[in-house]
Amino acid sequence: MNSTEIKGTWNELKGKLKQKYADLTEDDLLYEEGKEDELFGRLQQKIGKTKEEITKWYNEL
Repeated sequence: MNSTEIKGTWNELKGKLKQKYADLTEDDLLYEEGKEDELFGRLQQKIGKTKEEITKWYNEL
């Protein structure tokens, strides 16, 4: 998953993450171009999944 893919579908992905993981905040889901690793790190801490699991879930959407 690259930054263009994330940027293009971010609002949809953010909504699905909030539905599935209610404890995620807007700050957790703040996407800044070039800081994808930081975003993945926050998601990994909050939802307890690996980067690979998050990427697989995203690709299945």
